[in-house]
Amino acid sequence: MIESIEMKVTGMKCGGCETHVKTQLSAIAGVHKVEASFKDTQVRVAFDDSQTTLEAIKSAIAEAGFHVVAA
Repeated sequence: MIESIEMKVTGMKCGGCETHVKTQLSAIAGVHKVEASFKDTQVRVAFDDSQTTLEAIKSAIAEAGFHVVAA
């Protein structure tokens, strides 16, 4: 089933940061769509919960150097 989640993510400072988050998350099997906004400190992800988990998505954001404040 496709799920959508919106998370508050800190540490993004520019469009390059947005692109980095999008690239990291898009590489995860099951992720269908990623939107990131450094201005709004928001990341939105649509993913297939039979292929990946919210924890895997949060972990990828952390590995990219950013911090999930709330999901």
